[in-house]
Amino acid sequence: YPTWKRTLMRQAREAQMKRFCKAQAIQRRLEEIEVTFRELEQQGIKLEKLLRDEDGTPADQKTQWMNQLLYLVQKKNSLMSEESDLMITVQELKLEEQQWQLDQKLRCYMNREESLKTPEDRAAEQEILVQLLEVVNKRNVLIHIQEEKRLSEL
Repeated sequence: YPTWKRTLMRQAREAQMKRFCKAQAIQRRLEEIEVTFRELEQQGIKLEKLLRDEDGTPADQKTQWMNQLLYLVQKKNSLMSEESDLMITVQELKLEEQQWQLDQKLRCYMNREESLKTPEDRAAEQEILVQLLEVVNKRNVLIHIQEEKRLSEL
């Protein structure tokens, strides 16, 4: 291989490893969020029981429990938002990988001499281009969703 091809292949492997590491980190964080959800759920159940069995409990104690319960709900909502962001990122990584694979296939067809291409090669090249456009459009939709979410949070 010429030097430029080796460089491109190395860069592609590095990008693939970055995507893989990012996917692993996301998976770990999703598992942490799941554990935190369970903990919050247990705390919420305890607080609800305390609020239901409030016979003779001072009003300020009830208020404190309600505030704690509201805090748990707020924390759970923020974790759900983070989980949603992570799921979008996972989809984005999948589409990025798919785009890279399609790009590699397309390069193989485009590197062939035009006179040596069969009609099947040309049709396959067109099909890959269509798939590549679909992937790019899907990534664009994900970015648009993220932007809308960010703006709504502001």
